[in-house]
Amino acid sequence: MDKERAERLNTALSENNLDAIVCALPKHVLLLSGYWPVVGTSIAVALRDGPTHVIVPEDEKELAQGSGCVVHTYRPASLNRLTTPAEAIVDPLKTLNSIPATARIGVEGGDESEPASYAAMHLFGTALPDSLRVAFPGAAIQPIRDLLSSLRAVKTTLEVEHIRVACDIARFGFEGGAGLLRPGLTEIMAAQIFRDRMKRERAECPEVQREENFVWVMSGLNSAKAHGAYARSRTKIIESGDLVLVHCNLSAEGYWTDITRTYSLGSPDKERRSMYDAVFEARTMALNCIAPGRKAADVDEAARSVLERRGFGKAFKHSTGHGVGFEAISPNALPRLHPKSPDVLQAGMVCNIEPAIYIDGYGGIRHCDMVAVTEHGYELLTPFQTTVQDLILSAGGVSSNFA
Repeated sequence: MDKERAERLNTALSENNLDAIVCALPKHVLLLSGYWPVVGTSIAVALRDGPTHVIVPEDEKELAQGSGCVVHTYRPASLNRLTTPAEAIVDPLKTLNSIPATARIGVEGGDESEPASYAAMHLFGTALPDSLRVAFPGAAIQPIRDLLSSLRAVKTTLEVEHIRVACDIARFGFEGGAGLLRPGLTEIMAAQIFRDRMKRERAECPEVQREENFVWVMSGLNSAKAHGAYARSRTKIIESGDLVLVHCNLSAEGYWTDITRTYSLGSPDKERRSMYDAVFEARTMALNCIAPGRKAADVDEAARSVLERRGFGKAFKHSTGHGVGFEAISPNALPRLHPKSPDVLQAGMVCNIEPAIYIDGYGGIRHCDMVAVTEHGYELLTPFQTTVQDLILSAGGVSSNFA
């Protein structure tokens, strides 16, 4: 168990007069215990002045033991009777006799964004409070959505290191994949090339037991559609002269990245070069604004004002960034680098910086980096392909930069 995280949890429990926090969303189980559940049927219980317990399916025991928490197992399903995980979890919860009969228990509540941990996931949802009321009938159950959000926002030293490892794996995929881009590939084929390169790098990191990555490629006119809520690789064939936007969300042990690079397959024309220059100037201004105590809205303004001054203000169609790490693509994860954000940057926060230009019928450019706020400024967690020249490939698809 991360000692720094354990201390923060105990402080939060004391300050909020809680005896325990119980969570089932995988990102919250990871937050409380350091263990990232596989299919969503695990529960973490953080006790005030006590250890953190995790209750996991029997077949997840080996993975969970690496967390250093107290591990309990149960069977979410049985051949003896039809049952649900919410019903099956009650008996294991009852064994936690260190929870007082009249405990105040904080639980998840409200809408949440949850990164996928498997092909399909179980979500306890409103059934979790019901299970707790059966297990602890005298307890007071209260939602602590805002508390969990603030706990997720500021990462510990160890959590930042986990995110840094995930960024390093992604870096290998971007650097290797860029050198293999060429005309004639479909967007789907190109996305698979980047994914495969990341999987190869994962094989070189034996300390990472679980890694997943999602990569999408949007080229030519499709790159202008990348401002939407989701990315999509199509059967479109990549052509010489295309802008090729590559977006990646990769996780290592449950800690996520949010990274985008936009390549030019051949030298960009004057208009596209002006787009690149504007995006990179906006990136520089946003990065220069990052430090503890700065307003998140000021970071957005630093980037947005550049794009407006250069005539691309209306083409920047989303915020400058948001928190990343326990979440992958949630615009509501703290800190929100948004024009209306009330958030203030703190050391330990991790976010993305993603200035962009999207022009319908022409093309789009987004450059999305991962950044950790430090005591004196920031650390760039994605220090690769950081200039326009790094992103220009030869018309044949291979650049000397990636040879």
